[in-house]
Amino acid sequence: MVAVAILAAGKGTRMKSSLPKVLHSVGGKTMVERVLEGLSGINPEHQFIIFGFGKDQVQNALSHRPNLTFVEQAEQLGTGHAVQQVIPHLEGFEGDLLVLNGDLPLLRPSTIENLVKTHQEKGNAATLLTAQLPDPTGYGRVFCNDQNIVTEIVEHRDCTPAQRQNPRINAGAYCFNWQALMQVLPHLKADNDQKEYYLTDVVKDLNPVMAFNVEDYQEILGINNRKQLAEAYAILQDRIKDQWMAAGVTLIDPISTTIDTTVHIEPDVIIEPQTHLRGDTTIGTGSRIGPGSLIEDSQIGANVTVAFSVISDSVIQDGARVGPYAHLRGHAVVGENCRIGNFVELKKATLGDRTNVAHLSYLGDATLGTQVNVGAGTITANYDGYKKHPTIIGDRTKTGSNSVLVAPITIGSDVTVGAGSVITKDVPDDCLVVARAPQKSVPGWRPRHLREEKKE
Repeated sequence: MVAVAILAAGKGTRMKSSLPKVLHSVGGKTMVERVLEGLSGINPEHQFIIFGFGKDQVQNALSHRPNLTFVEQAEQLGTGHAVQQVIPHLEGFEGDLLVLNGDLPLLRPSTIENLVKTHQEKGNAATLLTAQLPDPTGYGRVFCNDQNIVTEIVEHRDCTPAQRQNPRINAGAYCFNWQALMQVLPHLKADNDQKEYYLTDVVKDLNPVMAFNVEDYQEILGINNRKQLAEAYAILQDRIKDQWMAAGVTLIDPISTTIDTTVHIEPDVIIEPQTHLRGDTTIGTGSRIGPGSLIEDSQIGANVTVAFSVISDSVIQDGARVGPYAHLRGHAVVGENCRIGNFVELKKATLGDRTNVAHLSYLGDATLGTQVNVGAGTITANYDGYKKHPTIIGDRTKTGSNSVLVAPITIGSDVTVGAGSVITKDVPDDCLVVARAPQKSVPGWRPRHLREEKKE
């Protein structure tokens, strides 16, 4: 049995933010969510989130995740004090307690799984995750014998010059035999300058304590400021892009492309430079996305092309072409083999298959049938200053350039709307509709100032 305590109570002063540090996002998910996802391989019996600063924000951000117990650390008095808060919740527990810092979003599930496995197979009282850093400056050093049994942990400021040559550092992840830990945890003392209770102080009273070294030291890089947040994001991006390229996705310029871990891409997709894929997004096989595009929380079908466009909360079905410079938002749905062209905006609009909106149009709160052709400059006037109204356009209807469809309105199938028309009433099927002022010519007319000059 394994219980997990995630330390998420700190303010993260160096982040300079009203948001708790662990709620800052890395690649589409908060740091603490990424730590929780790292537990997928161990199936813990208990999951504790130890929170303090911004407790309501932390609890609200994780409310969608099941089987979490929130434990408050009212005063932030150190890591040992934080773990003490779970003592009442683990009365009679006889398994192991895994303790993780909430600001370690790069930990792989396999690392956590192997840490716990090693701890249990060796029968350790405690097992520490450690790493060999190229530059361990500022980190506490972990000293071991040739069997990886920990002999000493020394804070950086207390190390001798010789001890500082040791690159092995404490990564902030621990696995404890709970019964052994309970012999010393309640008796921790704050005998240090910060007057805090350090979890590392229990090590000297537990036996045996083993160090488990992570292969990729980048996994244990904590985040304390915005610069480190950006560095962690860059590391995560490298992992994500390597994964998708290995799976058959072409990234023309990986450096200029960003992809959230929540995105799914099928093989034979081509991602052009300066394209950004966010949130719950899927890209179907054979599609070409970009350059210069942002797609967020949207489903893109197979063999779709998107260029220099922004798409959010929308669905683009197979074979459609979008852009350049289109904006789709608010649950737009584009049918198969549609064409959405230059400077077109769709908002909460549904387009049937083989419908074209080639340029310079706005369609909001609209439902279009199949094979509709929307002329340049056509707009749906859907807002009356108080509420939005729908527009419905039937199959095979064509609107002339610079048409205005004043909602609420229904235009039938096989209708042709004359260019420059302002349509305010419903239109039946199979007809031509023209609604514009008659053209008038005034012979000899001049602007007023020219007429006055002539008189003088």
